[in-house]
Amino acid sequence: MPRAKDLLRTAGTWVCEHQLRTAFLVFILACTAPPASRAQLLDPCCAILAAGLASIQSALTNVIGGGLNQILAIDNSIQQYEEMVVWPQSLIAQAQNLVGILQGNLLQIQNLSRIPVGSATLPASQQLEQLLLSHNPNGIAQTSSAYTALYGPVPPPTGASQRVLNIVDMTDAAAQAAMKRAIEIDALADLELQVANQLNLSIQHAAPGSATIIEAQADAWLIRAQAYTQSATADLMRLRSIDLANLSADIKLGATNTSSLRQALANFLQHQ
Repeated sequence: MPRAKDLLRTAGTWVCEHQLRTAFLVFILACTAPPASRAQLLDPCCAILAAGLASIQSALTNVIGGGLNQILAIDNSIQQYEEMVVWPQSLIAQAQNLVGILQGNLLQIQNLSRIPVGSATLPASQQLEQLLLSHNPNGIAQTSSAYTALYGPVPPPTGASQRVLNIVDMTDAAAQAAMKRAIEIDALADLELQVANQLNLSIQHAAPGSATIIEAQADAWLIRAQAYTQSATADLMRLRSIDLANLSADIKLGATNTSSLRQALANFLQHQ
């Protein structure tokens, strides 16, 4: 107790001697002192805030959350329908396997088309046959000279009548045109096989959504192939028409020669 009294007496003496410093310390303590805390259950602001947060949570859970769950359920149904009906994985795999089989068949067709079938033994016929079986459009320009070397040129004007010359020239022209067209069609067939090979590879590795694009490309090439086939058919029809025209011309020439011979015999008998 005496010691405590001595401390109080010393503190009172210091405060009296340092009043300005004491007032400043009191001001600092008053400013830095923590405010009194409010009880959560008794504060109306906290209750209002809690009620607002609860209503927001209820709206997110019941209204927005329910709509999102319905959208998710619909999206799952669409996905199942696409996987089960529109783009079933098993059928896609089966189609890809079928494309692989067709790819092998296509390679066999290409190998069969490249088997040598040349049979000519003489130089002139071998040269023309190689051009006709070359599948190379660049050899079309040499077809006429190779044809002339094998079948001979058109006779000179003094070598036959004009009628015979016309028939020979037309027959040679039709034959050469058909040979050139055959080289073109072989080259087009090779190009179509290459495109078919590319389409098969594309289908084998294509995504389900791109099937319609590849199908459209295949349809376009199918139309081109039909056009080439029609062109080849037209060439065959031209050759057939030339054969019929030559047959008709032979009959006409025979009739003319018979008439001329009959007239010559009549003239001969008149002079006897």
